[in-house]
Amino acid sequence: MNYNGTHYQTIWPDPQNKQQICIIDQRKLPHQFIVEKIATADQMITAIRDMHVRGAGLIGAAAGFGMYLAALQAPDASFDAYMLAAARSFDASRPTARNLMWAVERILQTIAGAPDPAAKKAMAYTAACSIADEDAGFCKRIGEHGVKIIEEISRKKNGAPVNILTHCNAGWLAFVDHGSATAPIYAARDAGLAVHVWVDETRPWNQGSRLTAWELQQEGVANTLICDNTGGHLMQLGQVDMVIVGADRVTHTGDVVNKIGTYLKALAAKDTDVPFFVALPSSTFDWKLDNGMDIPIEQRAGEEITTLTGKDIHGELRTVLLAGEETRAANYSFDVTPARLVTGLITERGIVRPERNAIHRLFPEEGRS
Repeated sequence: MNYNGTHYQTIWPDPQNKQQICIIDQRKLPHQFIVEKIATADQMITAIRDMHVRGAGLIGAAAGFGMYLAALQAPDASFDAYMLAAARSFDASRPTARNLMWAVERILQTIAGAPDPAAKKAMAYTAACSIADEDAGFCKRIGEHGVKIIEEISRKKNGAPVNILTHCNAGWLAFVDHGSATAPIYAARDAGLAVHVWVDETRPWNQGSRLTAWELQQEGVANTLICDNTGGHLMQLGQVDMVIVGADRVTHTGDVVNKIGTYLKALAAKDTDVPFFVALPSSTFDWKLDNGMDIPIEQRAGEEITTLTGKDIHGELRTVLLAGEETRAANYSFDVTPARLVTGLITERGIVRPERNAIHRLFPEEGRS
């Protein structure tokens, strides 16, 4: 994505020191654009857990680079045991997202056959870079497939703007580049199609208002911020042509786990006959679980609901208390949208029905274990 005319990915090795990984601290956006340098596996675990980085593809890439940093730290005499312990720590940092575990497993599998720690470290670095590059490439292809849906709606509307509703941030900031849900939108913009995006604020972290709206503004895409409960009303009024969301894990049967509130959007879309699409790279699929309700749902601190951070009228970032000091809050980060509510899954290989056989035909190499 472009920021002030300069292209950035969300994570990259420091060109001056490949033993450091650069990330964009998303906690400060949209008010401050800060590049943070990560030098240890523990620092990367903190960055993932505390939302310096977030989003399915990005935390996968971050975990891949984090495992490389762990390899740099690992004692030669206990290298493999050290890496397994690091893997467990990364897996525990955000337990719902499949991309994170997928990346950790890929690093471990890659280095398993290396003859010595030096070779393992080199292979970990190469694999981590490949994970990041693939994530960006997969998202670009998601855009190429997803734009066909927008083109069809545009034709039916005789070129009038296509109104797209999205939830949370499944954009550039959630992946290495392009984004999943935003990739078709950017592809439509590039093709000269008129698009307008309804941006859910997405409480409690406000990824929509802080990140998605900012991204779209940087890219010159028309957008309007709405509170989370407005989407159903707009669908009833006929002001939403399609919904595109991302995903943190999708079962091989088509159930979707995404940011809390996605299920309610899917219900409203079903009731109003609005097509509901989920955009995801194949690294988000869980090839073992049949039922989305079996996926562990992360619960985060209640303070994320009871407080809010933003810029005051003097330009200072401040955190304020929204609820009474004794208020208890339950903070579920994700919910499950059953496959029956999903129109289609937009992947790097094409658009597929959210159904076991169709998904496996598109990814025949993913046999059941």
